[in-house]
Amino acid sequence: MIHPLDNPVWSALTSGNQAFALGNDQAKYYPPLIAPFVAVAEPTRVHFEALRDTIPYDQPVAMFTQESQLDPSPWVLVNRIDGFQMLFEGPTPEGQEAGVKLTDNDIHQMLALTKLSPPGPFLSRTIELGGYEGIFAGDQLVAMAGRRFDSGAHVEISAVCTHPNHTGKGYARRLIDSQIRQIRAEGKLPYLHVRADNSRAHSIYEQMGFVTRSEMVIYILAKR
Repeated sequence: MIHPLDNPVWSALTSGNQAFALGNDQAKYYPPLIAPFVAVAEPTRVHFEALRDTIPYDQPVAMFTQESQLDPSPWVLVNRIDGFQMLFEGPTPEGQEAGVKLTDNDIHQMLALTKLSPPGPFLSRTIELGGYEGIFAGDQLVAMAGRRFDSGAHVEISAVCTHPNHTGKGYARRLIDSQIRQIRAEGKLPYLHVRADNSRAHSIYEQMGFVTRSEMVIYILAKR
């Protein structure tokens, strides 16, 4: 049987993130101000053609897949980012919520923080995916974390970032622990993605109780 996390974006857009889903039964995508991620039901030319035909804009898109060699024709392969998908299998961390709930009033600071410490794509409406918490130093947002792909049984922890002047204080771990507690309290399983070239983060996640489930590739695609 195919595991829902083998095609995490498709699983999210057909379940927990279904309210955001655009497209059809062959190809789906998030609204471009929420996330650049797209998915196809199967990695075939027919499905990639359906993806091209259903997306009305021309900017590049990103696709998560386990396919190590992908032919996305008629799309052009612009770049690939190799990584790992990790499931949390440790004990639920003790403690309270790590920070304050972030709202639309914080979007300006969230966007500024992600430019200083890029966690991956974060756009003006990404906050709508939910669960964002932040830590402030005075009035300045210095760390945050939230959720991205919700496939029903599994919820991805994402946008974990810390201001460069505030690293080494344990903020990221506190925020991740808080996300784990909340996701597990909902009866769901936390997971995340990490770049293959970020061996330090991979090691830290392992120490926290995350276990590598599979390799995962992000392909950046553009229309011809």
